[in-house]
Amino acid sequence: MNVFVLNTGRCGSLTFIKACRHIDNYSAGHESRSTFTGERRLAYPDNHIEADNRLSWLLGRLHESYGDRAFYVHLRRQVQDTADSFVKRSGFGIMQAYREGILMGGQPEQSRPELARDYIETVESNIRLFLHDKPNTMSFRLENAPSDFHTFWNRIGAAGDLDGALGEWSVSHNASE
Repeated sequence: MNVFVLNTGRCGSLTFIKACRHIDNYSAGHESRSTFTGERRLAYPDNHIEADNRLSWLLGRLHESYGDRAFYVHLRRQVQDTADSFVKRSGFGIMQAYREGILMGGQPEQSRPELARDYIETVESNIRLFLHDKPNTMSFRLENAPSDFHTFWNRIGAAGDLDGALGEWSVSHNASE
């Protein structure tokens, strides 16, 4: 079974994957196929856990490729904390792509916090709609990471070093400056 960690970004997805690398019966990757196109983009190996915020723009294709056969985690963080982190990275990456590509440059009066909140609301809405009829899902809050990860571990039948996995949640990975 494949596992997809759907998220906005800036919400602990890298830490989630670092924790998953303590699982012996799954491989785990963070944005591991994000540069591919076509069929290669979603060609994950069996029994793989993938976290990639860009999957929120590929949900139709994800459904066609994996549908109800996968387990989906909706990873979330407090909206204000997520937005604050995106504001610090507004000049590149997904925030730049959202402003310049999706919003076609936006409006001059739009602030960086407003754009970050709009991006988050858009992605969260896309994920909620995608998951509404999926049988194998789990909501995961960064603020409850140790207890939620323990639940996740059990739900997917993980085997390996649970203590090591839980220890990853006390390390700050990929923090914004």
